[in-house]
Amino acid sequence: MLHIGVTGGIGSGKSTFLQVWERLGVPVVYADDLAKQLMVSDEDLKEKIAGAFGDRSYRQDGSLNREYLARAAFEAGRVEELNRIVHPAVFRELENKKLKARVDGAPLFAHESALLLTSDRAGECDVVVLVACPEEERIRRVTQRDGSSPESVQSRIRKQPEFDRLSDKADIVVQNAGTPGSLEKKAEELHRELVKRSERS
Repeated sequence: MLHIGVTGGIGSGKSTFLQVWERLGVPVVYADDLAKQLMVSDEDLKEKIAGAFGDRSYRQDGSLNREYLARAAFEAGRVEELNRIVHPAVFRELENKKLKARVDGAPLFAHESALLLTSDRAGECDVVVLVACPEEERIRRVTQRDGSSPESVQSRIRKQPEFDRLSDKADIVVQNAGTPGSLEKKAEELHRELVKRSERS
């Protein structure tokens, strides 16, 4: 089985790319979604977050108080502290899901993370795929998708890694300046190629 790490900036099309792989039967884990899930389901993790950021991190019904935590972590410059608490739990669960995929006989296992190329986790992947797209096109797509202003989208892009500068750290760069259909075709072709590589390994 090959472990494929997939990354790319907001509006790059990495979610569309991975949705194609999911339809083809690839087990896919989205790191952000997994983190959000664990922050409300993992009791040990909840206890650590509340201990570091206060009981107001959670509401009485046990749900995450996102607005409070955003102020306590992001606006107070404590994002790295929050990441040091959350990331180990995410990595443990990622390994559990990877083991299940291997036991199930899946030829590929994929996980998506926007921070993959700026962390040492990329080295744990057999193949790292970067879905790349020009910034102007990414801004256009996200403004159409979310109704956001170009300025707000550009601000979000500035907070993400500089993927153009990091592209040499990826094993495969999938260019996505065209239509969703052309990206889906590229995803299908790469899936076939990597399944063959997995079968040979």
